[in-house]
Amino acid sequence: MARLTLREAITAALREEMQRDESVFIMGEEVADWGGTYAVTKGFLEEFGPERVRDTPISEMVIAGAATGAAMAGLRPVAEFMTINFAFVAFDAIVNHAAKVSYMFNGQFDCPVVFRAPGGGGKQLGATHSHTPDVIFAHFPGLKVVCPATPYDAKGLLTAAIRDNGPVLFIEPVPLYTSPRVRDEVPDEEFTVPIGVSDVKREGSDVTIVTYGEGLHISLEAAETLAEDGVECEIIDLRSLQPLDMGPVIESFQKTFKAVVVEFGHRTYGVGAEVVARLQEEAFDYIDAPIKRVAQADVPAPYSGQLEKAALPNADKVIAAVKEIL
Repeated sequence: MARLTLREAITAALREEMQRDESVFIMGEEVADWGGTYAVTKGFLEEFGPERVRDTPISEMVIAGAATGAAMAGLRPVAEFMTINFAFVAFDAIVNHAAKVSYMFNGQFDCPVVFRAPGGGGKQLGATHSHTPDVIFAHFPGLKVVCPATPYDAKGLLTAAIRDNGPVLFIEPVPLYTSPRVRDEVPDEEFTVPIGVSDVKREGSDVTIVTYGEGLHISLEAAETLAEDGVECEIIDLRSLQPLDMGPVIESFQKTFKAVVVEFGHRTYGVGAEVVARLQEEAFDYIDAPIKRVAQADVPAPYSGQLEKAALPNADKVIAAVKEIL
């Protein structure tokens, strides 16, 4: 066991899978000589060589298209986008080709490609570089979408994603890469965390908080404050948005009768909207109060640090939502 940051856990998973399986290779902008924009692949070029750690042109459509073709041909590419904002340029290759090719060819082709995409706001990168568009990609069948919030889950989910025989979008919350508050004990040996399985990160009896990614940590912070007032929150980490595992959410809601959904994407048409709809459909008789959503304000991300913070969710907003329904 070692105490790793989220970034270190991702690096560990990539290294283990490349050592285990020669068909795994990495491609993306500056992943080789530079070691990745966020240093995730630092030292990989020297360890695995230029055939398996490949710098690409500055063209996300080329990255996604070439990775999809390589996967169809029997390799297991891990394609890195410098940021998920640039995945919009590769949208056609991701959702119209990688996600559909097995279906279109009646299972004659697999497409075992992982698209790694750092994402999220909070770093003053401006409106066009601070998106949390996870729900957009989760809309399309055939593409799995995961977003870990802890180093343990990051290593296990990335290992599972690389071994999966279909395309996976692996979203990495940038503000959590090196944050000391998310440093975890992570096993040295290889292991997997199943894709499409939610996880109870904190048990409680008064209200259910449903979240994922960076939302987990502000929810845990809020829960500790609320516990001082005798309010016990149960926190469910979705971990995967596609497929979406509502089992633990429904089970918790049937115990607490109240829920708050926390996400860093925009509120309108967001992940929270889907979770609330599922709760209404599948657990209507247990609803004792309006289900609240805490999300990013429906504005382009401000460049100003203070304004950006005001637009994003935080623990105080979660606390206010919980108190409102209690």
